[in-house]
Amino acid sequence: MSKPYADREVWFLTGSQGLYGEETLRQVAEQSQEVARTLDASDDVPATIVWKPVLTDSAAIRRAMLDANSRDDVLGVITWMHTFSPAKMWIAGLDVLSKPLLHLHTQANVELPWDGIDFDFMNLNQAAHGDREYGYALARLGVARTTVVGHASNPAVTGRVGTWVRGAAGWAATHELRLARFGDNMRNVAVTEGDKTEAEHVFGVSVNTWGVNDLVAAVDAVEDATVDSLVAEYEDLYDVVPELRKGGERHESLRYAARQEAALEAFLGELGAKAFTTNFEDLGALRQLPGIAVQRLMAKGYGFGAEGDWKTAVLVRAAKVMGAGLPGGASLMEDYTYDLTPGDERILGAHMLEVCPSLTTSTPKVEIHPLGIGGKEDPVRMVFDADPGVGVVVSLADMRDRFRLTANVVDLVEHPALPNLPVARAVWKPRPDFTTSAEAWLTAGGAHHTVLSTAAGVDAFEVFATIARTELLVIDEATTARGFRDQVRFNAAYYRLAQRI
Repeated sequence: MSKPYADREVWFLTGSQGLYGEETLRQVAEQSQEVARTLDASDDVPATIVWKPVLTDSAAIRRAMLDANSRDDVLGVITWMHTFSPAKMWIAGLDVLSKPLLHLHTQANVELPWDGIDFDFMNLNQAAHGDREYGYALARLGVARTTVVGHASNPAVTGRVGTWVRGAAGWAATHELRLARFGDNMRNVAVTEGDKTEAEHVFGVSVNTWGVNDLVAAVDAVEDATVDSLVAEYEDLYDVVPELRKGGERHESLRYAARQEAALEAFLGELGAKAFTTNFEDLGALRQLPGIAVQRLMAKGYGFGAEGDWKTAVLVRAAKVMGAGLPGGASLMEDYTYDLTPGDERILGAHMLEVCPSLTTSTPKVEIHPLGIGGKEDPVRMVFDADPGVGVVVSLADMRDRFRLTANVVDLVEHPALPNLPVARAVWKPRPDFTTSAEAWLTAGGAHHTVLSTAAGVDAFEVFATIARTELLVIDEATTARGFRDQVRFNAAYYRLAQRI
């Protein structure tokens, strides 16, 4: 299996000291290289694990951390105290580290060779208390990190390491992210607003606006040959309704949608942007709100937010990166309406047009229908049902003094046919149940726009939030309404106390 982030590195740093002699250090190096090789060989770990020479003093540790910081291809560092590595040696290095950190609490052997243990063996195999010394320093310094415990050959361990790598990749993606807003936010909507300056400080994303008519000019500049090629691709990949096919009475609408896709991708490419927003209230001279164009760009990995919702566009991009190579996908989503049948409550999620086809393994149908708002021509869109399975819906909201991620684990389910609903959709049952989920979401102030991810799960978002030092409230099978209310209250106190003066 190829690694989705094969061109990105995670450095494996091993702690020891010179007290036990060169022979012991040689064995430390050999054993730590084997641990690194084991992690790198696992299909669970989606980046390249790079072993670095054993660290035995403060200056070398600090230099290793600075070197990791300076490399754009390094997603983060894994640290392991093979032998007793006095933790004061790590303070200077941890103080300068700006990359994500995983503390791997492991050892070279799985089973103890009971009848062969002597004190040389004890001196060599001290991670049981060496990592505790190091863990104390991490806790005292308040270092954001993920801790994974167990032997490197254990699939439960490689799975958790892989999830951490994905969270680190999501954090790297937002720090590399340029986001283009075409127009402003939908008027009078609260949750799509937010502090773009603070977002760049916390998540690294650069959010800026371009006039819609800049995009109009790009649409007008698309060559017919490019449109021809995209339309042929649509007709080959999707079930395009006859009226939109070549020779159909509305074929020109499909061609205009293709023109929009080509223009958007070229415009974003020139900017180096991997996320964007549109707004049906601010379309300038665009003839239709982009539908299939947005859906296909999301399928290529772009982040997107509707109605100018740049925060959701950031989340969609992060989810795309974190879920790379996994079954499923990620998309802009919105809780639209409910089935409140007692005991069988379900949520119907959709949006006006823009749901990503990565959520389905079926062949989408390409249709054209009136939008009803925006005052423009009827837009073209893909229509499909999301596949059943486990997912997570996540929102990002600006709470004035901090950002808050709210996540709900959900089960996407089969549902009755929706022959008259002209948009892509997903139906799910939220955990732990509908009433608790909805009450908790409303208590948290979770947004109505979300990312629905069926690839990257809640654990990856938890890693992402830990790295970013951002609040995350999780609603899952263990959630109770009373406990969740208390958590929101406790978090309010914690995040105010934890802020720097």
